[in-house]
Amino acid sequence: MTNLTADTVAELFTGATTLAKSGERVGPRGMATREVLDVHMRLTQPRARLLYAPPARILNPAFAAGETVWHLSGSDAPWIFDYNAKLREFADEGVLRGAYGPRMRNWAGNVDQLQRVVEILKADPDSRRAVIQLYDPAQDAAGHKDVPCTLGFSFHLRAGHLHMSTSMRGQDVWIGLPYDLFFYTTLHELVAGWLDADLGDFHHHVSSLHIYEHHIDQAEELTEITASPLMPELTTPWEGFDHLLSQVEVGAASGHPGWDAMAETMRSYRLWKSGLREQAWRAADTIAGPLGQALIGWYGELARRNKASVAPASARTR
Repeated sequence: MTNLTADTVAELFTGATTLAKSGERVGPRGMATREVLDVHMRLTQPRARLLYAPPARILNPAFAAGETVWHLSGSDAPWIFDYNAKLREFADEGVLRGAYGPRMRNWAGNVDQLQRVVEILKADPDSRRAVIQLYDPAQDAAGHKDVPCTLGFSFHLRAGHLHMSTSMRGQDVWIGLPYDLFFYTTLHELVAGWLDADLGDFHHHVSSLHIYEHHIDQAEELTEITASPLMPELTTPWEGFDHLLSQVEVGAASGHPGWDAMAETMRSYRLWKSGLREQAWRAADTIAGPLGQALIGWYGELARRNKASVAPASARTR
């Protein structure tokens, strides 16, 4: 097993990318890939979750926020395609059959696994049974396009700290890892809050850590990057949590600074997608903290790609 430890996602991403580039050449489904087997990553500051590594890797933070809300709310609704149209390629009849949300919040139509994790650890803080299962052989052997890469999550409450582990059958380090870690660590923070526990370490276990050959040139441009800053706190009571998520989805203010930043990030990107670019820039410029900086960086990247007009002065000087 190969072990990587870092304080922030930026550091972990850099180390994991370097490792994956050194991997063996394989070709699953005919795709040229470099792969390292059996990798364990440990993140010591799970709130340092947002990667911002220009110019080599620039994320769409609206997709990171939107996907997180989509998963947590138990949804497989097609609104997620508004934030990442490429996901349509993996849909069967317009639905992502491997969506995490329904499996996490409504397994087999009757089990909210997230709620059960909290109940189990409140009843028995030393329990080893606080598990969320995502991979389902009954569904995933059926041959649909979208099969979960994540097998599941486990939670351990020890000495007042909540530690979380993920288990993955495979992880695309360049495209998937930054977005996945954003969601996973948000989940980790929320559960810790519901248990009134401190946030412990986040552990990420990957059977196949890989990078596709067509991303190698981009990855070679990844140099020393700034450590990811801590995101605003997202802890919130369980009571009313689903209502809060519904507010964030539509861009309504909830009164929670961390979640309002997520809502504004998503709302700004919807303006961009609808062609209201100046309004989107201005909205992004009002979002405090790492999400605002990342969204302005993303708009700059889109403008560069599309040879669009430059950002307003207020956004350029942020």
